[in-house]
Amino acid sequence: MFINNISASRGDIIDQCLWKYKLKYILRLPGFGAKNEDALNFGSFIHKIFEVGFKEKSMKTLLKIAEAERSTYKVPFVENSRMQSCLENFILWNQKLGETLSTEQLFTIPLDADKDINFVGIIDRVVKGTDGGYLVIDYKTSKREKKKKTLLDDNQLKGYAYAIHKTYDVPFEKIFCSHYYPVTGNFVTVKFSRFQIEQWKKKQIEKVWRIRKKKTDEFWASKNIFCDWCEYKDACPAYHTESTVCKRIEEQKELKKTLNESKKKS
Repeated sequence: MFINNISASRGDIIDQCLWKYKLKYILRLPGFGAKNEDALNFGSFIHKIFEVGFKEKSMKTLLKIAEAERSTYKVPFVENSRMQSCLENFILWNQKLGETLSTEQLFTIPLDADKDINFVGIIDRVVKGTDGGYLVIDYKTSKREKKKKTLLDDNQLKGYAYAIHKTYDVPFEKIFCSHYYPVTGNFVTVKFSRFQIEQWKKKQIEKVWRIRKKKTDEFWASKNIFCDWCEYKDACPAYHTESTVCKRIEEQKELKKTLNESKKKS
């Protein structure tokens, strides 16, 4: 199965469950919804406010942006207190930052140009400091914060560091990667060495080859700790009979067709 791009999320799914990879990235089925869908919507909502309002300095303006975007992300008004805390913390923290170079920066960076293997992603925000350093910011609205020790093993941040290194031609020692938690206002930052990034690159390339070497009937389901949160569990052969799985996949294909037709009309 030929692929030429890998992202942090794709890489994680390759490690977790090849059946999920097949449904999500090969068949491109919409999924049945995840248990944490409300949390994901809230996270996307806050991301959008920060993307649009990163230059703003008043709560009044940020709240206007929030109300304009609320319906798009289906965020209920019961979330107002949590949203308020996020925006208040953001304003205080945001004042300390340097020049913002980009928000929601899309990138495609070669990992192995000869073999047509690339790393792709979207960086929430890139800031350049007065000392020439680059700060990568990944917004996280989860209540469970990661410690610096955990972030040093974060594949997504390593990919971001590599993307900044290649895009702006800046050495790794001047690249700082971070999680910002607006719910609490906490900000956790790490740096990666060239050796760490090279090891990360090697693993991403190996994951691409894992997929390239497989036939379409070799993507098997794997039970793991992420199953209860999987949006494809209702069509998983590890939990349902073959006839049920086939029926639900056909339903998903029809839904995909309907959604695509709706997009064309809009």
